Amino acid sequence: MSPVNSVNLDTALRLPAPEIEALIQGRAIAATPRTFIDPGRQFALYPADASINLLPIEQHYRPNFLSIAQTAFAQLNSETITIKAWARCELCQIIDNSEGLEALSRLTIWTTEALQQILSQRPYIFMTYLRVYPLHQPIEVPVNPKGNYVSLPNLLNVTESSPVLSDRIFTQRRQQLEHRQPPLHPELEELQNAIALLSATNPAAEELDQSIRIFLGWSSNQTAKRIDSDLAWIQKIAEVGNSSEGQEFEKLVRRSLIKLGFTNSNSNPKASLDPQATGGAGGIDFYCEKPYPVVGECKASKKESVPNSVTAQLIHLGHTHLGKAEFDHAIKLIVAAGPLTPPALQAAIENQMNAMRPETLQRLVELQAQYKNSIDLLELKLCLQQAPFGLADDKLDSYIDKVNQEIKLRSQIVEAVKQLGEPGSEHLTVEIRVHYNAVFAKEPNSKLDELQVHDLLVELSSPLTGYLGRVKGSDWRSDHFYFLRDLSA
Repeated sequence: MSPVNSVNLDTALRLPAPEIEALIQGRAIAATPRTFIDPGRQFALYPADASINLLPIEQHYRPNFLSIAQTAFAQLNSETITIKAWARCELCQIIDNSEGLEALSRLTIWTTEALQQILSQRPYIFMTYLRVYPLHQPIEVPVNPKGNYVSLPNLLNVTESSPVLSDRIFTQRRQQLEHRQPPLHPELEELQNAIALLSATNPAAEELDQSIRIFLGWSSNQTAKRIDSDLAWIQKIAEVGNSSEGQEFEKLVRRSLIKLGFTNSNSNPKASLDPQATGGAGGIDFYCEKPYPVVGECKASKKESVPNSVTAQLIHLGHTHLGKAEFDHAIKLIVAAGPLTPPALQAAIENQMNAMRPETLQRLVELQAQYKNSIDLLELKLCLQQAPFGLADDKLDSYIDKVNQEIKLRSQIVEAVKQLGEPGSEHLTVEIRVHYNAVFAKEPNSKLDELQVHDLLVELSSPLTGYLGRVKGSDWRSDHFYFLRDLSA
C-alpha cells in the first residue's frame, strides 16, 4: 500500500461558498475559477460570498441545487470564514465558445445562462477538475474579500487519506464531464434534492439520501456514513429496560425481534408481535412465528429481582394461547434487567428458558443495524437451544463475538485486496491469500488456504454485498478480484 502523502498548504482558492459545498458533498468535481490553474497545484478551499458570481443566485445555479446554494451563502459569517476542505487540481480545461454549454450545465451545478455570462465577461471558462479532501478539523480564518487566492495565517498540514470520492468514482466522473456524457439518472438527482431538504431532521430520509448519493456517484461507500434510521430507538433498549416503563420496554422488545428478522402473522392480540401494541392483561408479551416460534415475557425494572411468578406466568400463558405442544416446541425467552431469584432461576433452567438482559438484546440489534442481516436466526436458534439455560447472556455474548470476528475476517480480506495495488487492479486468489496470511494472520491457526479465501472473495464480490469486484476465469483459481469499497469492522 502506498504511503499517505502529507502536504503543507499556505494559500486557499476563493470560490463561491455553494460550489465548495457541492465539492465537499461529492455533487461536483469541478469549479470555474477566474484564472487558469496548473494541474498538480494544491490549496485550501475558501468559501466566498455571492459577489463573486456574475448573476443573481436564482439565475446562476440550477433549480435542483438552488436551496443548497441559498443555505451555503446564508451561513457565511461577516468576520471569519470556516475552511472545511482542501483540493488538488487534476485538470484545467479551457472553454472558449458557447457550444455545448447546455450539455455542460446538465453535468454541473450552473445554469446555461451562468456559463454564457462567464464567456461574455471573460475570454475563457477555466473548467478546473478538483480532487477534494475534507479537513479532519475545520479551521477559521479572517474574512479576506480580495484576490483569487488568500494567504493562510498559518501553514496547514493535510493528508490524502480521505478523499471525498474514491479513485474509481472520481475517474468515472471526470471522464463523464470531460466527454460531456449526459447524466445517467436525472430523475434521481431531482429526488435526491427533495429528500436532502428532509434529511437534517428525518433519519429515514438521511439514510435514503445517502443511498441515492452513493448510487449517483456523489459519495463513496468508503466515506459515506452508514445510518440506520432505527438506531434512535435501538439505543434506548437498555435504558428503558432498566426503568419502570414496562409497556414501552415490551414495545421495544417486539421492535427488536422484528429488526432481527422474526415475523408473526397471528391476528390474536394475546400472542402478537405488533410493535405498537402490548399483550395486555392475560396476554403473552411477545410471540414470533417464523422462522421458528419464540415466546417470551419482558420485565423492565430499576432494581427489582425477577420472581418465579414470571416463569410460571410464561408457562401458563403459553399453554393458554398456543397450546402445550406449540409452547414446548418454541424457544422460551425472558428479557429482564433484574436478577432472577433462586426459585425463578431454577424454574428457567428446568423449563429450558433463556433469560437475557436488555443490554444483551441491544448488542444483538445494534449489530444487526450496523451490518444488515449479520445475525443468522438459525445460528441464533442453535445458541438458544443449547445449555446452559437460565442466565443466557454469556452464551449470547459469545455468539455476538463470533459474528464480530467473522465480520473482522471479511474486512481484512477486503483490505488485503485493497493493499495489493491501485484501485481497479485485479488479483488472483493465490495472491490475495499470500498477502492476507502475511499481513493479517498473526497466529498460525488463523492462516487460510486458497479455497477458504476464494469462498470469502466470492461472497464479498456478490452484487448484494459489493465490497469487491470479480472477473470470472476459466476455473475458480483463475478468477480475478478487485477492490470496490471498504468494509469497516
